[in-house]
Amino acid sequence: MTTEIFKIIVRFILLLGSQILIVQNINLTGYLIPLPYVLFLLSLPFETNKIIVLLLGFFTGIVMDHFYDASGLHASACTLMGFSRYYVLKYISPRDGYDVAVKPTIEDMGNEWYLRYAGTLVLIHHFALFNLELFRLSSIFSNLARILLSSAITLVFIYLIQYIFFRKKERA
Repeated sequence: MTTEIFKIIVRFILLLGSQILIVQNINLTGYLIPLPYVLFLLSLPFETNKIIVLLLGFFTGIVMDHFYDASGLHASACTLMGFSRYYVLKYISPRDGYDVAVKPTIEDMGNEWYLRYAGTLVLIHHFALFNLELFRLSSIFSNLARILLSSAITLVFIYLIQYIFFRKKERA
């Protein structure tokens, strides 16, 4: 249990640190905004308490708001993502439920399941974030394009991170 908590803390520091120091400085136009730090919330174990997920989502958002100078936008979007996580997991759960030893990764759950899981939660996060940032009826289509394109690039980053860092060691 202690090693799992240590891994979660290290993952938090690495993902948010890379978002703040590296990814924030990547300029791909105003429509492609990668936010792979949400992988921290996506990779929490299945049995994590709902209140803990909400608090971690809020804390993650507060940290991002501090560095992005966004005054609550990331905190509210991450908290909504943490709130929605329970319902998304419940909706896409296997018939027998989730195994305790299994983690929400591509390696353990497969590509199709992970795409539904991460894709839904990333869309919820980005929809909340970008609509709270700028919501005008006159720019609804550009905002929708920004949500979809940013979600797609975030999923690409998340998939790359999953394949690079969350692979199990090959068994001999």
